[in-house]
Parts: sequence; structure tokens; C-alpha cells
Amino acid sequence: MKHIILSLLLFSALTIVQGQSLKIHAKGAIDSTSIDSIRSLTFQDMPKSKRADKLAIVWTSGDPEVATHACFMFLNEAKEKKYFDTVEMIVWGHSSKLLSQNKDLQDRVKAMMRKGIIVEACKACADSYGVSGILSGLGIPVKYMGSPLSNMLNGDWHVFCF
Repeated sequence: MKHIILSLLLFSALTIVQGQSLKIHAKGAIDSTSIDSIRSLTFQDMPKSKRADKLAIVWTSGDPEVATHACFMFLNEAKEKKYFDTVEMIVWGHSSKLLSQNKDLQDRVKAMMRKGIIVEACKACADSYGVSGILSGLGIPVKYMGSPLSNMLNGDWHVFCF
């Protein structure tokens, strides 16, 4: 089953990007030249009309390892490689408390903001932890995010959570 799913995903990627199909054998094996074609692809090869231009990451975790080794890594990569025109992080829930207490994470967030990554914090969440003032002091807009996030989810944004 995994081979079928992988085959379909790879087929879709090549069809969108290069307008060609994979050579899939009866047992689910994929022709090695097709694999080499996939390896040589970059995100920029995908036609602009086939991808969304906006990414929002909702950072909810209170675990600093999730922040540094998943959330921030992906945000930085998405911005540096220009995977999206707009890259945004929403500080939500327990991450607001973590950010208010962790100088290393504060420095990393400030660096992301300097790169052009939009950072906003949920006011209801920050208020619940008593950290709105600290986050505002870091230069992060603190505002009610329920409606903006709902608009992103219902709009043309890619949104996912860490």
C-alpha cells in the first residue's frame, strides 16, 4: 500500500512540475530515471498557479525543542528558499509563555522578524499567561487572532501547527 501511495504522490509531483508521468511497474516499483527527475526538482520549478503564496505556522508548543528543531527551522527555510511570498508565525497558547521566558527563543524570533517573517501573538493566549507586555516589548504585535486565523483557514493560506 505504501508503494501505491508513494507512487501516486510522485506521479502528482512530476505531472504538476514537469508535465510528464512516472514509469510505474506492475509491482509498484518506480523507474530509476523518474526518481532522478524528482531529486533534481526544486520548489521553484512548480508553476506559480499551482501553489499558494502564503504560509502561516501556528506555534502552540511549550517545548523549546519543537520551536528550534521544527517550527523555526521550517519558517526560516520557507523564507530563505522563497517557498512562499508571505511567511507568518502566530504565537498561540503555551508558546507565548515559553517565548516570554526564553532569551534564546526571543533572539531567534527577533532574527526571523528581521528576515521578513511576520510574527504575531494571540492576545487572549498571552493575556491568560500574563505575558502580553513582554511579547509587545519584543516588537511582536499582540492581538486577538481568532478571526484572522479563521480567515486564513478559509482563505488561500497554507496553515499548520507545531
